[in-house]
Amino acid sequence: MKNEKLTGDEYDALEWIRRGTRTNPCIGRNAKRLSGLKMAQYERNGTLVLTPKGQEVLFLRRCVQALRALDADPSAAIDDDVVQFLSRKSHIAAREEGGYTLTARGRESLADIAAQEPQPR
Repeated sequence: MKNEKLTGDEYDALEWIRRGTRTNPCIGRNAKRLSGLKMAQYERNGTLVLTPKGQEVLFLRRCVQALRALDADPSAAIDDDVVQFLSRKSHIAAREEGGYTLTARGRESLADIAAQEPQPR
């Protein structure tokens, strides 16, 4: 099984690819690994594009970032598609005064994510 944990630089490269950037040093450094993991692919004209798997990885990263932002500040701005997904999965709930709060399930998921991340030395 391949190691599919991505570095911050690789996530940045996926984001650049999503935006349609053709030349960027970040993309150049990471294109081979991302295409090997089937998160990006070259089209016939040589353009690097995201695969559905790459799009999913970026969306899940946005969801994790949203959970962290809401944990710190319940009035944090969150994209609509992320709100819909996290609400449907019962990770967040709307607050009467505006914004969203993490549910017990959301806090549990956030704790699991933090436990899986490597600890700084």
